[in-house]
Amino acid sequence: MRRAHLQREPRCPLCPFSAPGGYDELRGHVESAHPEPEPGPGPASGSGPPHCPFCGESGASGRQVEAHVRSRHGHLLDAPPGPGNGQELYECPMCDLVCSNSKILQEHVDLHLEEHCFSEGITIGGSLSDLELAQQLQNEEDRQQGLEEARREREEFKKLQIQYGLDCSGGYKQQSLKNMEREVTRGRMQPSEYHKRKADMMESLAFGIDDGKTKTAGVIEALCRYYQNEIKDVRRVWLSTGVDHFHSSLGDRGWGCGYRNFQMLLSSLLRNDLYNDCLRGIFNNTLIPCIPKIQSMIEDAWKEGFDPQGASHFSNRLHGTKAWIGACEIYSLLTSLRLKCQIIDFHKPTGPLSTHPRLFEWVLSYYSSNRDGGTKVVCTPKPPIYMQHQGHSRTIVGIEERKNRTLCLLIFDPGCPSQEMQKLLKQSSDDTSLKLFRKFVGSLKNKQYQIVAVDGVLSPEEKVARRQASQLFTAERIP
Repeated sequence: MRRAHLQREPRCPLCPFSAPGGYDELRGHVESAHPEPEPGPGPASGSGPPHCPFCGESGASGRQVEAHVRSRHGHLLDAPPGPGNGQELYECPMCDLVCSNSKILQEHVDLHLEEHCFSEGITIGGSLSDLELAQQLQNEEDRQQGLEEARREREEFKKLQIQYGLDCSGGYKQQSLKNMEREVTRGRMQPSEYHKRKADMMESLAFGIDDGKTKTAGVIEALCRYYQNEIKDVRRVWLSTGVDHFHSSLGDRGWGCGYRNFQMLLSSLLRNDLYNDCLRGIFNNTLIPCIPKIQSMIEDAWKEGFDPQGASHFSNRLHGTKAWIGACEIYSLLTSLRLKCQIIDFHKPTGPLSTHPRLFEWVLSYYSSNRDGGTKVVCTPKPPIYMQHQGHSRTIVGIEERKNRTLCLLIFDPGCPSQEMQKLLKQSSDDTSLKLFRKFVGSLKNKQYQIVAVDGVLSPEEKVARRQASQLFTAERIP
């Protein structure tokens, strides 16, 4: 900076005088303080020839040197360039210096930066300080990015908690009361009906049994009668043992499909003598447990040591929540009851257009056997199959083989209300009644399906072995 700013205060080349007023003042000083000597025969004895104060070139006389200075260095003696003289100006962005040369201005600004960085304890120009500055900027960017990612993760986790019922907003009981109160407010339910239903619900929950108000019984028997008639396009059909249909109620609407499918499966198992030893002592008089009871039963399976990873996902708690359950929870519960079952994971499509023909083939193999003979309607001793996919679960109760050799699953959906299910119970039902149940290959296009199938009873030793195996949960994968 000192070097740059001294250019604004020209110095006399013949004495220490400096000219704050600029080059005009310097010129006046030279002419008055150092006048040209009178011409004589030659230089005085002992005096040397005059020299140019800018380049050092000597001359025979002062006038000769002055002529040299004006011709060679006149731009230094003239007034500084400014507006109106035709030269471009370069102003320093950090002080009031005006330069006529961009290179000089650049050096001047560099001096400003050196002074600033010195005061901040930073050395500019070395590769180490550049790296340090870059690292500081990167660290700050990483910190801001980390804060933003943490915020997004909190929001996504909160959404998942709400979606999967883990937000501590209450479970079956709280949702039932809230929805019944809403029905009263909207005039769809009388206060007297509200109090009656509330009392019935509280009694049901106290005993841990389902109130049966969403149950439709006798559907499999109605299907058997239906297929006994001459049905076109159906070559053969296999049906599971009797199954009661359960649909979602005001207390579990939006999240209870897994529990309702377990109720359907259990209603079939309780009809089968093969499973009496496992189930009769737990479910007296073939009563079906309510959803909060099923939640407690799954928690008990976790306490025994089944599927610790799944238990950790739910923080070992289901009761009092609206948590969704899936195939792993159904498997753990059934195995804890000494029921022999397996999970089959159809983890990717096996047919064109994202279809799963291998799933249909597996179900056909499960229900059919070589002893079926030529019977058109085969009422098998097999329980229904729990089927899970993203966001929903259903129950497979049978399978059709069409005359063109294609397959069609028969499915109970917990989302289907009793009014629709009961249509099939009427003697006058026709082919259109089956539309609710039939699912062809082209109807199942989710990316992944998992099924849980029961096929026998476990010995106490086999139950222990399966509990140990569930420490690292695996499923049979097809393909």
